[in-house]
Amino acid sequence: MSIIKLAPAFKDYLWGGTKLKEKYGKVTDMDPLAESWELSVHKDGPSTVVSGEDAGLTFTQYLERKGREILGTNCERFDRFPILIKFIDALQPLSIQVHPDNEYALRVEGEYGKTEMWYILDCDPGSTLYFGVNQPISKEEFRERIENNTLLEVLKEVPVHKGDVFFIKAGTLHAIGGGIQICEIQQNSNTTYRVYDFGRVGKDGKPRELHIDKAIDVSNLNPIDSDFKACGPRFITKDAETQMLATCENFTTFETSLDGTIEIDVNEKSFGSIIVVEGSCTIENNGTVIEAMKGDSIFADAGSGLVKISGKCQYIYTCEV
Repeated sequence: MSIIKLAPAFKDYLWGGTKLKEKYGKVTDMDPLAESWELSVHKDGPSTVVSGEDAGLTFTQYLERKGREILGTNCERFDRFPILIKFIDALQPLSIQVHPDNEYALRVEGEYGKTEMWYILDCDPGSTLYFGVNQPISKEEFRERIENNTLLEVLKEVPVHKGDVFFIKAGTLHAIGGGIQICEIQQNSNTTYRVYDFGRVGKDGKPRELHIDKAIDVSNLNPIDSDFKACGPRFITKDAETQMLATCENFTTFETSLDGTIEIDVNEKSFGSIIVVEGSCTIENNGTVIEAMKGDSIFADAGSGLVKISGKCQYIYTCEV
């Protein structure tokens, strides 16, 4: 069992900016750069191994070579790799959109639905995002408001700050606002139903496709609780402070601020993903040493044992529990 460093797949969606290059060390000719898929086996953009004897393999090929046991026993309930982790830089607002749940997505799209968690890496002063509806609406009213461009009037607009956490269940209408950078932990899916796009056009000069009928099928049109705070316990050691951010059937995520050394026991139950979001560190396991900087992604096979992290940094750790 081992630890590896990954390089992302990139996406140049029209709403992206330059912050992932400027602040997180991403190297690509894409302009704009909207997303970097840091931990991905998705066919639309697998990440790539860049360390050790498997350097050059896609992450998909790495998992195929090493076998399902490196995902851990807690992943036996999944028929495929369960998560996708990405950085997002929204220079402009994203479309108002919604994701289906597993039942609908598997039946209609042939892949998982999409529940996701957003960790706000940074944002411009006054930035906001949309998160659910602010009043109950019927499916008929939902359709009418899409068609007459009044949908924003019934969406909950929420101010955001660096370090905020949002847990976006499948079926929740949402949109990241302009000036926001996010680390997103999500189900392994790329199914998005776009319902409103601010009148923008794509690279072909035509309005981007909307998916109104499917969105009406899957959207929760009742207000939800303000489910946008870190939900779990806090753990404090001599050198580190760790906060559970979110836990669900698909993933559990922690944020750690470290000044010194900490050890993570990556046992047979689950793989571990480390995403460095501030500072730098050295990550060691079974004789393998990886120097990691802000923006780097490290994957630890299930059963790797103690993974030692040393340095002054902040990282997001994701596993299956």
